[in-house]
Amino acid sequence: MAEVAGFVAGGSPPATDRDTQLDRNRRWSEVRSVLAVRLDSIGDVLMTTPALRAIRASVPAARLTLLTSRAGAEVARHVPEVDATIAHDVPWMKATAPGALPGAELALIDMLRGRFDAAIVFTVHSQDPLPAALTCFLAGIPLRLAQSRESPYQLLTDWIPDPEADAPTRHEVRRQLDLVAAVGYATPDTHLSFRIPADASERVEARLDGLGLGAGLGRHRAWAVLHPGASAASRRYPADRFAAAGRQLARDGWRFVVTGTADDAPIVASVAAGIGAAAHSLAGALDLAELAALIAHAPLVITNNTGPAHLAAAVGTPVVDVYAMTNLQHAPWRTAHRLVVHDVPCRGCRKSTCPLGHHACLLAIPPEAIVDAVRDLAETGAHGRRATETTETARDGQPEPTSLGPVLPA
Repeated sequence: MAEVAGFVAGGSPPATDRDTQLDRNRRWSEVRSVLAVRLDSIGDVLMTTPALRAIRASVPAARLTLLTSRAGAEVARHVPEVDATIAHDVPWMKATAPGALPGAELALIDMLRGRFDAAIVFTVHSQDPLPAALTCFLAGIPLRLAQSRESPYQLLTDWIPDPEADAPTRHEVRRQLDLVAAVGYATPDTHLSFRIPADASERVEARLDGLGLGAGLGRHRAWAVLHPGASAASRRYPADRFAAAGRQLARDGWRFVVTGTADDAPIVASVAAGIGAAAHSLAGALDLAELAALIAHAPLVITNNTGPAHLAAAVGTPVVDVYAMTNLQHAPWRTAHRLVVHDVPCRGCRKSTCPLGHHACLLAIPPEAIVDAVRDLAETGAHGRRATETTETARDGQPEPTSLGPVLPA
């Protein structure tokens, strides 16, 4: 099978001129049902939404279906570019619980068969797209696109040799936009996508009114969402240090709404209690749409490198991101932010737990660094989009982030 200008297309001659790329773009422009495969969790799906918008803008008549994890499906229902969602936890992803059976994967192949003209497999640089590509191949999907470190031979009709085999060199959003651009799909609007339902916003406004943080004339303006949890232990800043930063900021007049899942309740309770009367806990009290609505109303979000940082980017709220150095390509995208980091020789380990046991990239960050980042971001007058503003206005003039964006060292 011949390599074609960075792709492998079954039996095609080598690309020697522009006509080959035009023919590839033509084939992909004629599709009428596209399967986008993104099998990760909330933040990863959010960072794929600009590429989904590029698909929608380039083939507007096509139906776009997202195959994602059960966690990712919670985001997909709020992504207007997506027409339908298939939720399925596959055995080759890290977060899938043990005990997967082959029958479920065979049933997935049967479900996909005959429904799609094309499939695009989105992965981070460290993931192998070939299990998903094989699934799409066995389902008989005619066009299949992905980035891969190794030759897929016939599993992909359009192969991009992955330039990030050793380490990420692009922001995650840019990686996915580059993938779809290889077949002619593009969009000038590259913000993250999340549509907040009106009823979720109304429920959150009522909660904020009860806390004295609502939209009335007497509202307290210096307040922040503080989200101390993260799915990976390697990305969780210690709760007592979040609390220490909160106490210092409370003396400046800041108040806090501390959020987390029901499983995060002990961490959230510890942080809220450590801050004192200036903090209110909403652990386990919000669904994803309500959390997004809360973040959209907040002047600022303080969090780890986790899903709410990307929700903040999607709704245009400034973020102070206490950023573990495990994954260097996930900085907040196109919203005002400060990354609080401590560089380490083991940066980019991509591990869910610290393999060296020292957690130096987080434990070396003092609470004062978070305080400085909040003050710095507040003093710049940087404001993200409020719920009543348009998405396009919020992003005008904002530069595309690099992998680690603006950094405030610890």
